[in-house]
Amino acid sequence: MDKVSNSGDIDAIGEEPSMSDNRTSAASAKPSRAEAEAAVRTLISFIGEDADREGLIDTPGRVVRAWEDFFVGYKDDPVDILGRTFEEVDGYDEIVMIRDIRIESHCEHHIVPIIGKAHVAYLPDRSVVGISKLARVVDVFAKRMQVQETLTAQIADTINNTLKPKGVAVMIEAAHMCMTTRGVHKPGADTVTTTMRGVFKTDPNMRREFLDLIKS
Repeated sequence: MDKVSNSGDIDAIGEEPSMSDNRTSAASAKPSRAEAEAAVRTLISFIGEDADREGLIDTPGRVVRAWEDFFVGYKDDPVDILGRTFEEVDGYDEIVMIRDIRIESHCEHHIVPIIGKAHVAYLPDRSVVGISKLARVVDVFAKRMQVQETLTAQIADTINNTLKPKGVAVMIEAAHMCMTTRGVHKPGADTVTTTMRGVFKTDPNMRREFLDLIKS
């Protein structure tokens, strides 16, 4: 399988509005369900279909409900998910890693699926978090309109800023339907992005161990 690799890590660029500010402004302008369904009907008509025919009459409602599922991540705060930690780990001081977390996201440029997997690791300092919480953080950010580079950095930075471990490493491998089903039509090509923080960024041996664990 061909892979299009992102060389280098994704670092924060500039200062952006807070998550709560974005949600507030979005919520204040949120259209009604009827308006959302009308917009879907308009798109159906735009492509030359009859939005009133039997097979499509209920499609606007189905599409709106599907979007509520696809983009449920806007309703959750990933920082809250990582809020409960544990310090009784009997001196454990090695990498904690979850491999092959399924990613189901949508490209913010064309609103078509991004399907792949994430590998997430951190080196604890004094406490650990339930491993399912790491997978939930991935889901929260994935279930939004995304750019893969941003998604990778958001996962890593949230874990790094909330748990304050010695280091965090995230790799995402994903196929973009905007690239495989339209445009250049390159099925089989994956995009690979990485973000390293702390010791995974400064210590080549730690980075190598992370990459080796993905392959093992």
